[in-house]
Amino acid sequence: MPKFAANLTMMFTERPFPERFAAAAAAGFRYVEYLWPYGYPAAELKALLDQHGLKQVLFNTAAGDTAAGEWGLAALPGREADARRDIDQALQYAIALACPTVHVMAGVVPAGARREDYFNTFVENVRYAAEQFRPHGINIALEALSPQVKPNYLLKSQYDTLAAVEAVARDNVYIQFDYYHAQNVDGQLSAMTEAMFPRIGHIQIAAVPTRFEPDEGEVNYPYIFALLDRLGYRGYIGCEYKPRGKTEDGLDWFKPYQ
Repeated sequence: MPKFAANLTMMFTERPFPERFAAAAAAGFRYVEYLWPYGYPAAELKALLDQHGLKQVLFNTAAGDTAAGEWGLAALPGREADARRDIDQALQYAIALACPTVHVMAGVVPAGARREDYFNTFVENVRYAAEQFRPHGINIALEALSPQVKPNYLLKSQYDTLAAVEAVARDNVYIQFDYYHAQNVDGQLSAMTEAMFPRIGHIQIAAVPTRFEPDEGEVNYPYIFALLDRLGYRGYIGCEYKPRGKTEDGLDWFKPYQ
């Protein structure tokens, strides 16, 4: 049976962020994820998790200066000190929140830049993260973002992410397999899931092409969930979608899995 995590950045946005923990628990979720925790003290977030009986399962390293177009620093040549500062910060939050996985954000490759330089920088920074996180039993996830969502992001395809995981060559570094991005770029979701399954450490879902609830569009999610059960997936499935309206009104898809 899949273990679904409400993504509190995308869901329950009718409420201020701290109130979304209670809303997720009331809707039947036991697990949560979100993009970044850094706007709140870790102790405050941990108290919300404990108060509502929730487990934090994923968050990201910091994005950098998003107003300047940054979307992660770990792949940016010359920014290694900043990237490792963000990795260290993420580790402290992960320890405090008892979070098993952190997504290390790569970054955007500027037009005309050599992608190879960015890829190599990313590999070295992720190796640093893996070594820092290993003593604490915390995994690293790497994610591809489709060009429709983040143009020129270093990792566009699930095959890019697999190549990065294999280049890093650390046993606590995995693919964050987002079916929304995968369908937009790669297709052949069942075959790709089976082929990459040993390296998949976290999963996210949304309808394609709308990014609404996973009960419409191109992807047959009940089939995917059954496939993951058959393969023996024991990780979490993050609900990183944009509700069509009020979040609670769109949770009929979730009821069979509660």
